[in-house]
Amino acid sequence: MIGMMAKILRRFGREDGNATIEFVVLFPVFIAIFGSAFEAGLFSTRQALLERATDVAVRDLRLGDPGVANFDDLKARICNVAGVIPDCMGAVHIELAPVSTETWDMRLGATACIDRDEDITPVVSFTQGGSNELMLVRVCAVVRPMSPFTPLGLKMPKINTSDYALVSAAVFVNEPS
Repeated sequence: MIGMMAKILRRFGREDGNATIEFVVLFPVFIAIFGSAFEAGLFSTRQALLERATDVAVRDLRLGDPGVANFDDLKARICNVAGVIPDCMGAVHIELAPVSTETWDMRLGATACIDRDEDITPVVSFTQGGSNELMLVRVCAVVRPMSPFTPLGLKMPKINTSDYALVSAAVFVNEPS
């Protein structure tokens, strides 16, 4: 048995380095694929939880929940339900505005997001609207990629040099008073 083990160990001692070259060539490719898959999974999880948090908060707002009486309450509700957005209270921007039923102007332009490189935060448009009024809610959460140098991290649309935006929108009608 010991003689057999010695033969195997001698065989490994005679390797000429071919496996090392293959490893050096293929290892970065596998790491890039793994990093991109991890980033895509994290992005999808954050996006899905932001969508759900927006839906839950909008439902509370629509039904007149006293816990969602103003902008800060709505932001806190979204952050509490979302859970996986780092520094949520500082990274989330919310717009709430009525939609005209005459022109159906939904403000489909770019959603305002917080730029962490700037000291100025976007102006908050937060109008709760009246009874039976159609309302548009847009939520933008700014997050940093976990692996920004993977192929997926490099392709993501950036807000500034390093952050990307998760955007969620919802439309609802205020309940009658």
